[in-house]
Amino acid sequence: MTVPFHASPAQTLGVEWELALVDHETHDLVNAAGPVLDALHAASGPDCTAEVTHELLRNTVEVVSGIHECASPAVAEVAAGVAALREVASPLGVDLLSAGTHPFARWDQATLTDYPRYAELIERTQYWGRQMLIWGVHVHVGITSVHKVLPILNSLLRSAPHLQALSASSPFWEGTDTGYASNRALLFQQLPTAGLPFQFGGWEEFESFVDDQLFTGVIDSVAEMRWDIRPSPRLGTLEVRVCDGVPTVRELGALVALIHCLVVDLDARLDDGEELPTLPPWHVQENKWRAARYGLGAEVILDARGREALITDDLDEVLNRLEPVAAALGCAGELADVAQIPVLGAGYQRQRAVAASSGGDMAAVVAAMVGELDV
Repeated sequence: MTVPFHASPAQTLGVEWELALVDHETHDLVNAAGPVLDALHAASGPDCTAEVTHELLRNTVEVVSGIHECASPAVAEVAAGVAALREVASPLGVDLLSAGTHPFARWDQATLTDYPRYAELIERTQYWGRQMLIWGVHVHVGITSVHKVLPILNSLLRSAPHLQALSASSPFWEGTDTGYASNRALLFQQLPTAGLPFQFGGWEEFESFVDDQLFTGVIDSVAEMRWDIRPSPRLGTLEVRVCDGVPTVRELGALVALIHCLVVDLDARLDDGEELPTLPPWHVQENKWRAARYGLGAEVILDARGREALITDDLDEVLNRLEPVAAALGCAGELADVAQIPVLGAGYQRQRAVAASSGGDMAAVVAAMVGELDV
């Protein structure tokens, strides 16, 4: 079948920031999306231009930016949306939190948003679908030609572990330290159409795959492929869904800028006639596991020959290479902030530090994350 890709006229940017709703007193998740969104819509003024929507579970909302040319205005728009959301949530006794998972909440206490697509998902996936107490950051980058989509996606998988490690903020699950920097990464891939994407040789091969998936009933639409990085044919973008939720605007801006720069750089290298570097799928899979397990302490596989490097060492090289791209895009400051994440500690490291200093008090971890949401 034909899957039309509505190419973007420019390498524009859009950001989606998922947030958890937590009770101000208990710090547990609260199924309050309905009242919070009702209050927001009643109070919204001209300063709140971001779209704020419900998600799969009633303990979650998502703030979505419009289309922007670079990271700064996109992040500023979603940050303003979060600020407006917090203003109406606070009187209801609801706090906002952004992380990959909640440190101690139980999945069986969450209620589903009343929406047919969500009900169908849970009916199919059952136990694992109900486990999805997870939150992330999604970044769309416009792709100007259908012929560039898959070469860029395939090469971008080399940077997926870096994005995973930098954003990792889900070490705890139901009060237990899982030993992983990003437990979210492994939870989410339990869904049948989630996880790492396949590496296709061309758009026609992708179309054949979609046709097969539709014919066999695996999906009802392309949007049901929930890969870590996926084409969005309707929007004309690549959507990068690797990242855990991050609690600060500075981290959000850094990750958005890094993703934008990576995609624009790969696009330019294609224009220069370069064959973009890729990794064998088994190395991509191993790198994802290492980044989820060890975070910024992971050693990643760099090429098909099996060369390895500490992820932070390779990140330094990546950031140096992307500096001219960031300058051209107007996000040099945000890209520079990427290097500060290992210095200040990623989300998973800060959560573990609070847990250690509080005698393992998971409520204290939640309170610290709520306090970090700097909007």
